[in-house]
Amino acid sequence: MNISRKRLEEIQNIPDSDIDTSDIPELDDNFWQTAKMVTPMAKKAVSIRLDGDVLDWFKSQGKGYQSMINSVLRTYVNHQQNKT
Repeated sequence: MNISRKRLEEIQNIPDSDIDTSDIPELDDNFWQTAKMVTPMAKKAVSIRLDGDVLDWFKSQGKGYQSMINSVLRTYVNHQQNKT
């Protein structure tokens, strides 16, 4: 998702008291008893050869195209793992 710098500044300047959080449940003791720490997987820099048209298509999707390639590959891996 792309957001303009101006809009981001507007959002950051909204006082906490003006933010409607009524649809967000309070975190009670039960939540913390079952909560688990999840550490994101570290990314590794690699060099990979891709067909030019494939790379061009991903780049044409805009900022974050490398993350999108990773997401597509993750979906494929998950699908392959679930076939067994």
